[in-house]
Amino acid sequence: MSENYLENQYLQIKNQIPEGVQLVAVSKFHSAEKIKLIYDLGQKVFGENKVQELVEKYEILPKDIEWHLIGHLQTNKVKYIAPFVNSIQSVDSEKVLKEIDKEALKNSRAINVLLQVKIAEEDSKFGLTIPETEQIYNEYLNGDFPNIKITGLMGMATFTEDKVQVRSEFLKLKTLFNKLNQLQKLETLSMGMSDDFKLAVECSSNSVRIGSAIFGDRE
Repeated sequence: MSENYLENQYLQIKNQIPEGVQLVAVSKFHSAEKIKLIYDLGQKVFGENKVQELVEKYEILPKDIEWHLIGHLQTNKVKYIAPFVNSIQSVDSEKVLKEIDKEALKNSRAINVLLQVKIAEEDSKFGLTIPETEQIYNEYLNGDFPNIKITGLMGMATFTEDKVQVRSEFLKLKTLFNKLNQLQKLETLSMGMSDDFKLAVECSSNSVRIGSAIFGDRE
């Protein structure tokens, strides 16, 4: 893939995203060189799925990049990203949340997280149920997890051509976001990927995670 192609892809996507919606460029399985090309065009927020890959890239790329972990996180891997990660978007259990809280304290910092809610019908998707999400958020508001900041919710819709189903899943998450937002203001509703980000934005997403539409097929 040529530099020009990558640049065109990125600018094309960037132009389709409304003002006020954050673009998380999902760089998993793509080289540091490609990331640097997009970074040089002004992109500062990147998402990675795997802890080891994230750490390797963090070490060699510019330090003002905001790294978001968007993939499933195991408790024993939290310590590797706790010193620097900007946001963990994929908190799908209370166990992981407790571990992030513990590692944040060790690193004398607050770590931003999103609670990942299971809105898709696919078994393969991780995520909290709506009641679990509400319970954790209430515990957080009561002072549990003092070293983290729950900044919003993340969800992945079912991988299907059925736009009606995808919209209804996004709206389910939006409804929950509104409910929790009344208890204490949340900043981020992270929904939408390369195939469905326009629909997600229509459903009030203000952060989209786009990989293949920018970087092409995974290396």
